[in-house]
Amino acid sequence: MHDKRHDTSHIRNFSIIAHIDHGKSTIADRLLELTGTVTPREMQEQVLDAMDLERERGITIKAHPVTMSYTAENGKIYQINFIDTPGHVDFSYEVSRSLAACEGALLVIDAVQGVQAQSLANVHLALDKGLEIVPVINKIDLPAADPEGVKQQVEDVIGIDTSDAVLCSAKTGIGIREILERILISVPPPTPPVDDQLRALVFDSHYDTYRGVMIYVRIVSGSIKKKTSIKLMATDKTFEVLEVGIFSPNEKPVEELKSGEVGYLVANIKKSSDVKIGDTITSTKDPIQEPLPGFRIISPVVFAGIYPVDSPDFESLRDGLSKLQLNDSALYVEQESSLALGFGFRCGFLGLLHLEIVFERLQREFDLDIITTAPSVVYKFTLTDGRELNIDNVAHYPDPAQTEFVEEPWVKCHIMTPAEYLGAIMSLGMDKRGLLVKTETIDKRLLLTYRFPLNEILTDFNDKLKSVSRGYASFDYEFDTYEMGDIVKLEIRVNEEPVDAFSCLVHRTKAEGKGRAICKKLVEVIPMQQFKVPVQGAIGGKIVARETIRAITKNVTAKCYGGDITRKRKLWEKQKKGKKKMKEIGKVNIPQSAFMDVLKASE
Repeated sequence: MHDKRHDTSHIRNFSIIAHIDHGKSTIADRLLELTGTVTPREMQEQVLDAMDLERERGITIKAHPVTMSYTAENGKIYQINFIDTPGHVDFSYEVSRSLAACEGALLVIDAVQGVQAQSLANVHLALDKGLEIVPVINKIDLPAADPEGVKQQVEDVIGIDTSDAVLCSAKTGIGIREILERILISVPPPTPPVDDQLRALVFDSHYDTYRGVMIYVRIVSGSIKKKTSIKLMATDKTFEVLEVGIFSPNEKPVEELKSGEVGYLVANIKKSSDVKIGDTITSTKDPIQEPLPGFRIISPVVFAGIYPVDSPDFESLRDGLSKLQLNDSALYVEQESSLALGFGFRCGFLGLLHLEIVFERLQREFDLDIITTAPSVVYKFTLTDGRELNIDNVAHYPDPAQTEFVEEPWVKCHIMTPAEYLGAIMSLGMDKRGLLVKTETIDKRLLLTYRFPLNEILTDFNDKLKSVSRGYASFDYEFDTYEMGDIVKLEIRVNEEPVDAFSCLVHRTKAEGKGRAICKKLVEVIPMQQFKVPVQGAIGGKIVARETIRAITKNVTAKCYGGDITRKRKLWEKQKKGKKKMKEIGKVNIPQSAFMDVLKASE
């Protein structure tokens, strides 16, 4: 240490941006091999993806940092920190925090497929943060590779100079050393700190059963070591640090973390709710006044109920959810009960992928048998007395007479598609109440910018888009604004009784179709009763859909022979009376299996 200020010229922090399957994890694997961070014995595919789910789906769900040591061609030893970010749009806030911990990013693009929708959104995030972007064209060993064409696409779409893009093939290892050398040249070292006060950015955290919450940090200024007393600014909690370390790729304790470095710290934190992603850590002795910029509390976008199929599983579902919450700060959980499904939880998620992941992890890691209700978004209701309500659950729907207006969330959506599917996609867009903002042509493909109500693209948009474009179109969305919309409550009634599990908030234009579909399905799955049962969909007082469950009838005139009609009539009248009486006192029991079937169908 030549002076109190720490020299950061030998440090490089970078992350990788890529569309799904463009080779991000494989490039990471090769870099770890080349720098000797992982011994050949430890090497396996996708080293950094720890969850089975991440490996199977080929996506990264949790960020995972790694510190590599690399001796460059000029003989100098560099510390290179790679922060592996989730690539999916649901996690864009986490991605933005991980990018804030870096000075540069590799943009990895498949030499065959070219630029795709998802890489676009994250590149824009990185450019907004002022990161240096190094284009890398991967899979040049494939026979269909067209590196020159792809370079041109990157220039046209993203506007980055690609004259010195690195061409590589992560599978065969061509060009990996070039990537490292390019990072040293193009990615700037961390800015030297202005003072020695501790500022550290929290970009992720995970829960360790034995040691509590581990916080992943990027030190912006100052340094942190064992016994430092730290303060988390957003939650205003103080802790004493028990251990600091780096990931290489497994946890390795070190003496101290200095400015510019990336690592983890453990400080006996019991509750994961004390640690917020994007928070600033400072020391209690010499605290800073202003936290680092960009922090915000993540609020869930999509809500769904999760219920156990067998009521006794309720306790284990509660345990499972609270364990997942430890590692997933964005998951929102509150208890609720429904007449039909018994006790369960109302959960809030960042988006559909997040919902799927939580659902799947509950089934896998805790071996639970569960169902979810149809996902819904948060609507803003403004009442006549000026109060604002945020409502995601039909049960809390306010009286329409007292509602001034309703707002629903809209998203901005980028769709990339080959030109021949344009017509089919535009009619899908109209069907989903979308507005086409602009169309751009990129090298035989189109980039469509749409605005959609989030509610419309929640359930089946992705599947429909893939099927009308034969799997060629890719899409990506980001939250835009709240706008006024004509949102009504569609109530489903069985035998004149409302059933809350099937009721939902929908746009008026969609209510009738949805009501019909649910009624049709219910008639299929509810067993025949002794009397006729109407199944109706209603908006306010108006019935918009109706189906009838037929009655089981007994042939009461079987024992009358001959043609005496009056005798038969008498018996029929008697039967009718009996049925009428039964209908007055009769309750329709909807079996649990019917709920399962309808909820599965509504997805």
